[in-house]
Amino acid sequence: MSRMTLSIIAAGLIAVTTIGTTAKAATLTDGARTAIEAALEDEHRAEAFYAAVMAKFGEVRPFSNIIRAEQTHASELNALLQNYGLDQKTTNPHLGSAEFAALVPETLAEACKMGVDAEIANRDLYDKKLMPAVQDYADVQIVFTALRDASENKHLPAFERCGGGQGQGMGQGMGQGQGHGQGMGMGHGKNATQP
Repeated sequence: MSRMTLSIIAAGLIAVTTIGTTAKAATLTDGARTAIEAALEDEHRAEAFYAAVMAKFGEVRPFSNIIRAEQTHASELNALLQNYGLDQKTTNPHLGSAEFAALVPETLAEACKMGVDAEIANRDLYDKKLMPAVQDYADVQIVFTALRDASENKHLPAFERCGGGQGQGMGQGMGQGQGHGQGMGMGHGKNATQP
């Protein structure tokens, strides 16, 4: 399990443990509830796009790693909904949809660029819209901060590396590649960023 996943889980557990009893007694404003639901929808949409990319290109990184993070993020957001006595949205309605399959570009490098754009948009969504809506809820702020930081500090750099031609997928070049590792194939093989 990655450090990012562990830190998100820890942040969620801290929020639930230290503030959970207060949260159950309190209620969310409409704006705070809408912010949590918008964050969850954003996580579901990201997961669906990354799944569609892998359906086309295979289990390639960073998509295969980041999709698991998106699932963890959705679980954290559902835990917040549960703490406030609201219905969870545990099923992702976008998985396998034709809408997301149609969004996948022709090359993995282009998909990585779309991942960069999506993570920047995600970070900005938290900064400009979601965080201000939950400023009175410390438990929600903790989870939102962890999710925002994961987008900026983990996911964004991974997609930037991938989009820059430094694919970390299933390189089979005859040069310095390391199989499924992090080398860049430099021979006659096919690097993950070259479909």
